[in-house]
Amino acid sequence: MPAVGAFSRAVVEAFAPAHVTGVFSPAAVSRDPRGRGSIGAGVVLDAGVRARVALAPARRPAVVVRAVPRGPMPISEETAVRLLGDRPFALTVHLLHDVPIGQGFGTSAAGALATALAVARLLDLPRARAIEVAHLADLFGGGGLGGVAAILGGGLEVRERPGIPPRGRIRHLPFPRPVLLGVTGPPIPSPRLLTDAVFLDRVRAASAGALDRLGARPTPAAFLAEAERFTDEMGFAPAPLARLIRGLRSDGARAAQAMFGHSFFAVPRGPASRRAVLRRLSRAGVRTVELGASPMGARVVAETARERLLPRTRLGRSP
Repeated sequence: MPAVGAFSRAVVEAFAPAHVTGVFSPAAVSRDPRGRGSIGAGVVLDAGVRARVALAPARRPAVVVRAVPRGPMPISEETAVRLLGDRPFALTVHLLHDVPIGQGFGTSAAGALATALAVARLLDLPRARAIEVAHLADLFGGGGLGGVAAILGGGLEVRERPGIPPRGRIRHLPFPRPVLLGVTGPPIPSPRLLTDAVFLDRVRAASAGALDRLGARPTPAAFLAEAERFTDEMGFAPAPLARLIRGLRSDGARAAQAMFGHSFFAVPRGPASRRAVLRRLSRAGVRTVELGASPMGARVVAETARERLLPRTRLGRSP
């Protein structure tokens, strides 16, 4: 229990990186939900969700969640409520998203995990408990399948066994190349897709053999090849996005759909390719941001006994 008597309001800030999935297969057969999620691979990004959580004494438990961009954040709210329990405190959670919501960038998992780490620090709870609660909230809230596990570290992540550690097994490898992200349409609600048995069977078929082909020590090139293969096998990208992805590939980039959004991620093969890709995106009027892979996973970044404003990140607005 935190020692809040010495101050009226304690504040902790935590950051959790966004993430793009290149290939995945649902794996939800474990009786223990901590061992459910997905296998697959993706890139952990150097942008994501920052949570500022303030704790104050109260007569009864209370949680308020506010976000930028504005909107309901049920998975992050559920995470905070579960961690607070019946403790007599009020939690105010402010979430700042660096990347668009509902576009395959893992914002539900990042928001839940950033919230969980900040709340756990305020309540003096173990990090493992924060991870567990965030994973379960994201899983049962329909946010994703394994996103929390993926962003516990940085770089290229490979989910070899579903779930959060120690049940899940995730390897993190260097991914030294910058990634271009862009959005071409409205958000896609993930809960509808992730409860559609026919759709999930389609995902399993498209990802068959991917981890075997990635091998014991996947390279960025091998991952990008699998991401392209998965995008093409799924055939889920709307026609305008599919045409744009083909165009980016013709410009010399490795390009795939961000799963699952009206969005893409692309890695040019060199300077000439990058110039060609940026020209194409500019002509198409597609807002784009270039990010590196995050060298680290989710973490607490600041704490103080006095409330202060959450600083804006270097990205500012969403792409």
